[in-house]
Amino acid sequence: MDCIITIEIGTGAIRVVAFDLNGIVLGSSKGSYPTFHAKPDFREQDPEQIFITMLYILKNFLNEKIHPKKHKVICLCFSSAMHSVLPIDKNGVPLGNAMAWSDNRAKKEAHDLKNSSLGKSLYNITGTPIHAMSPLNKIKWLKNNDKDRFSATHKFLAIKTYIIQQLTGEYIVDYSIASATGMLNIRTLKWEADALKYTGITKEKLADVVSVFYSPKKLKREYQASLGLHDKVKLIVGSSDGCMATLGAGVWGDGKATVTLEESGAVRVVGTEILQDEKQRIFNYLLTEGLYVSGGPTNNAGAVFEWYAKQFGDFKKAFDLEECINNLINDAGKVPAGSAGLIFLPYLQGERAPMWNADARGVYFGLNIKHEQQHFVRATIEGILYAIYSIGKTLEEHQTIKSLSANGTFASYPFWTQMMADIFNKPVHTKQASRSDSVAFGSFLLSATEIGLYKNLDEAAETVRLPDSFTPNKQLHNVYMKHYSIFERLGVKLFDEFEAIADLQQEN
Repeated sequence: MDCIITIEIGTGAIRVVAFDLNGIVLGSSKGSYPTFHAKPDFREQDPEQIFITMLYILKNFLNEKIHPKKHKVICLCFSSAMHSVLPIDKNGVPLGNAMAWSDNRAKKEAHDLKNSSLGKSLYNITGTPIHAMSPLNKIKWLKNNDKDRFSATHKFLAIKTYIIQQLTGEYIVDYSIASATGMLNIRTLKWEADALKYTGITKEKLADVVSVFYSPKKLKREYQASLGLHDKVKLIVGSSDGCMATLGAGVWGDGKATVTLEESGAVRVVGTEILQDEKQRIFNYLLTEGLYVSGGPTNNAGAVFEWYAKQFGDFKKAFDLEECINNLINDAGKVPAGSAGLIFLPYLQGERAPMWNADARGVYFGLNIKHEQQHFVRATIEGILYAIYSIGKTLEEHQTIKSLSANGTFASYPFWTQMMADIFNKPVHTKQASRSDSVAFGSFLLSATEIGLYKNLDEAAETVRLPDSFTPNKQLHNVYMKHYSIFERLGVKLFDEFEAIADLQQEN
């Protein structure tokens, strides 16, 4: 049986999924790797550890689930998280760790640029909000603060570019990842001269920009042998995880949006028009020529709830995080909507959309003597979904949203998905049984289109079926909106205090 394998290079894990040509999952595997926090605002990952993890997971998956069943791999398709920066030398060797998307060390550079005429111009040209996450500002930080590494750098790569280069020898970056750097003109599809001038580099310091359908050279012979793959296997560069999640959720056409709830989160829409936001709150990333995925990301989704579980959960079985999370969610269901006036600002890792404040911090507000653990659990979930709602509310200033599709690990919990429907006051559609892995399915649809199973991505997206629906409760929506209005005002009122506490942390 022919099969397509998708490889997602996520924030903290590699996910490998095999599909038959009808889109049925044949098997999957996952392997994790850490993020290092050497200093405040630093978020780094070891590129070689990521590459070795990818090889290990892929090889074991092939040997255990694909080769024994005589499945024939015809295609490998990649996706990855955005905004990473990895400096390499002229021999392709990493110059230290990669800066992950959540790395906030460039917040001064971002602040100065955002408040300039150049910043506004670059936002309009590139579609990327001016923030510390952006490779544009990360490279500028390296120029300002790590001059030796900056000078020694032959190229600045995204993690996915590094992995594909290791496998094939080519330095390439797809439209989607490139458009998230803050350095690509999303109309001309070329590196933007003003952005390059700002960072102090030339286009030769970056990878070549290619279509998401682009097929690199064949796997190097050593990897063909190691993985047991023949030289006819097609590699497809693929897209970003966000764009793939949107495609895999079938969010095509007016009135639809998708919500991703993984370690981080996002709300996205797809269209042929760039959504221009005067306050620079919305991103516009390319999926392919003339097709844009617009929306906003939050730093603080599932990672925040996992943090809560690890710090305060009751682990009845050692290291069983999933059971702990299930028990906490059951506890949250014992508390009425609104958590008895306890409100949580979930900004443990700063925040992106819609406030774009790298100094934002987490806050429990409204605490009184009657609050118990179950109130904290529910307030934590509500706060995460309020942050998601604030992004959707911003998007609706530009485009009507009538329904949502939900994907990601935390969208597989009915309690979360129902709460999302109630907060947004919109129906939510998902596929609960499959953990809603729309990133992998989006990569399958992209691959299937490239090899001719679908005429185009429009036809591919029409095949998506989300059988599970959640209908909003109007009464609960009204309760949530009263609490959300306080949540929204708190984020504004605490802006100066966020900055003050961040400055204290830097001093220490």
